[in-house]
Amino acid sequence: MNDIRRTILWVIFGFSMVLLWDQWQVYNGQKATFFPSPATKQAVASAPSAVPSASASSSAVPVASGNAAPPVAGTPPTGSAQNVAAAKRERVVVTTDVLKLSFDTDGATVARAELLRHADMHTKGSNFMLLDESSDRVYMAQTGLIGAPAGAEQFPTHKTPMKLVSTDRKLKDDASELIVKFESEAQGGVKLIKSFILKRGEYAISVKHEISNTGAAAVTPQLYLQLVRDGNKPEGEASFYSTFTGAAVYTNEKKYQKV
Repeated sequence: MNDIRRTILWVIFGFSMVLLWDQWQVYNGQKATFFPSPATKQAVASAPSAVPSASASSSAVPVASGNAAPPVAGTPPTGSAQNVAAAKRERVVVTTDVLKLSFDTDGATVARAELLRHADMHTKGSNFMLLDESSDRVYMAQTGLIGAPAGAEQFPTHKTPMKLVSTDRKLKDDASELIVKFESEAQGGVKLIKSFILKRGEYAISVKHEISNTGAAAVTPQLYLQLVRDGNKPEGEASFYSTFTGAAVYTNEKKYQKV
């Protein structure tokens, strides 16, 4: 009798371990091994994540864009400065002694950041890539303005075409810093100027936003900042544990903090 009870307990224990392992796989982004979810749920889970929209005044933060973003609610109507066909989208490459950056002229977004003094552990002969927008990976830093009145033209966002107004694209040997400046056309009565300040030997990038009211009416634009990434696992991650890929903040008082 005791043998039968012991056997039943072992069967229950084994089945519980199977359920736990299956849920662990799902938690780490893998497909369920024994109890797969319906196809519709899998399709949703596998889609790249986007930064949730947030409201400010009567305008919402534009949905984060990857390689090819579909039209979303809140974007300017056809014919606005953001949709001018003459605005040519390009990548502006800038280098310092420690960084190689690529700026997308759509919104002056930091679309690629290569650390020149750190080797990639998985690709021999390559440098570590912190930010990137490619067919394999999406991880970008974007900023823009919100707060336009309801029904009015949207302020410059991370999708607005901007032009490079600074001349230097490489930190000179005798210089301690390099300033990369982009400027938008007036949109919604507001012109946005972004300045990226890169200093020798530093990985931190200072960003300055200058807002110019080009219209007659008073405006109250608000700045938003967002990090956008897909839901893919980092290269080289083991199947038995999950790497933290969220944002983190370091201060002298509280040290490393996950956000």
